[in-house]
Parts: sequence; C-alpha cells; structure tokens
Amino acid sequence: MNLLAFQGAIEQGLMYGLVALGLFVSYRILNVADLTVDGSFTLGAAVSVMMAFNGHPWLGILLAVLAGMCAGIVTGLLQTKLRVQPILAGILTMTALYSINIWVMDGKPNVNLIGKDTIYTPFKTFFDAMGWRSPAGKGWEDLVVSFLFTSLAVVLVVLFLKTQIGFAVRATGDNENMVRSSSINSDVTKLIGLAIANGSVGLAGAVLAQSQRFADASMGIGMVVIGLASLIIGEVILGHGGVLRGALAMIVGSILYRIIIAFVLARNVAASDLKLLSAVIVAVAISYPVLKEKIMLMRQKRKLTKGGDDRA
Repeated sequence: MNLLAFQGAIEQGLMYGLVALGLFVSYRILNVADLTVDGSFTLGAAVSVMMAFNGHPWLGILLAVLAGMCAGIVTGLLQTKLRVQPILAGILTMTALYSINIWVMDGKPNVNLIGKDTIYTPFKTFFDAMGWRSPAGKGWEDLVVSFLFTSLAVVLVVLFLKTQIGFAVRATGDNENMVRSSSINSDVTKLIGLAIANGSVGLAGAVLAQSQRFADASMGIGMVVIGLASLIIGEVILGHGGVLRGALAMIVGSILYRIIIAFVLARNVAASDLKLLSAVIVAVAISYPVLKEKIMLMRQKRKLTKGGDDRA
C-alpha cells in the first residue's frame, strides 16, 4: 500500500466515521437497531449533489443533514406511534427512500458534478495557490474538509448528549421504563436520537458525494455493515467508556477499517469481494471478546491440568 492509498484511506475513514458516529447514537446510546442508514446515507448524498449541481454546495450540506434527520424521524414515528418493530421500521424507511432518492436526483439513478464547484473547491484553490501538496503528491483539501466536518460532528454530538435532553436520550436507551416513570416522553427522546443519528449519516453521504463528485442510488448499500465494522473495531481498540471516548472510538475504528480495506485492495483482491470482507471483519470483531474469554479459559485449564500432573 503506497502513500496515496494510505492518505485516501484516512480521508474516507474520516467521512465514513460520520456513519459510525450515527450508529453509535442509535445502537449504543439509544439501544435501537436502526437500518435506515443505507437509505439516509444515499439521501444525504443525493440532496448534496443536486444542490451543488445547481450552484449551492454549502447549502447542500445543511439540507443533507436535515434530510437525514427527517428520515430518522420517519423511522422513529413508525416505531413509537405505529408500534412497528425497530428493525422492520428501518427496513420500511430504507425501502421507501430508494424511490425518494431517485426523485431527488430528478428521476436519474446517478448524477455527477463534473465541472461544478463543491465544498472542496475553495480549499483546493487555496492549497494549489500555496503550492502545498501532501507527501503522497495529492492535495490536502479532502483530508482537511473531512477532518473539519467529522470533528465538528463529534463535538456537537458529545455536547448535545451532555445536555439535559441528551441525558434523557441516553436514559431512554438504558432504561425506557424508568424514563417513563420520571414523566419524560420516551417517544420524543427516541425521535430526537434517531434524528441525530441519521443526520450524521446524511452528512457522511453529503461529504463523500461531493468528494467523489457523484451520487448514485445504490451507493448506500451495505452502509450498516461498514458502520458496524467501524464501531466494533473502534470499541475493541479504545474500549467502552464515556460519550467522548465512544465517539472518538467510532472515528478511529472507521479509519482503521478503511486502512484494512486499502491494504487488502493493494493485494489485488477484487472489489466485488469487499462486502464479504466487511462481513468477516464484523463477525470477527463481534466474536473477539468471546474468543478471548474462551482462550483464557483454555489456558487456565491447561495450567490447572499441568499443575495436577506435576503434583502427581
């Protein structure tokens, strides 16, 4: 893996880290299995690209976040008001979003931004004017912009989760019955949590789409698995802790995941095998604590057996 691939892995890791951050809010904080992610990621990308196509790239980022939040609210309403199971609610919203994303892209399955300005354009112009290039020979704009947006999202999410409403959202995930007994509307806290989670995912889609200069109706497929892989890898590396530690673990996990993918691709593995690799990484990461415990038990048994043999 060369320096160019390594820099690209870090850039994409920061962007996809926003997906992991969204899953952190829904899976870890709210304790809800939200499958809306695949659809809200593409929705954010579609809104962002269409706004950039019409000359408003920065407004596209804001609207992409709001669109993602709306998708999360729809899933939340299905769960809280219609009592649809969380997984099924996410699937329903994700399925509906496929058609909505096509509508957003003016009936086209994909839209490109060739020859159009994006949020990266002013940064690229500045770095080119200064003659600043990375050691890999690539511009700094993708790395700087992705770092800024990801850092801002982490700060905002962490600060929100430490507010009074944020504590209510966290309490809903820990013990919903206790929240209800405290006269707090848990339905509202779920809606808020899912809105924030999918807003972060929508931001990820928006930032990535403008970086790649295109949006595609199927670009969100498998995003849940990618986010889970990043989430689990991050927690294995940094462990469980407070909100800030958990949020940072998502970003670290996402970057490591993209580095692993880049390393595998450098070994001439077919791109079509990446979904399989992602599933394997998630399976291994999930089973790591169990495997570690079993290995420790086996070692203890061996020591006890060896000690018994020595006494005999």
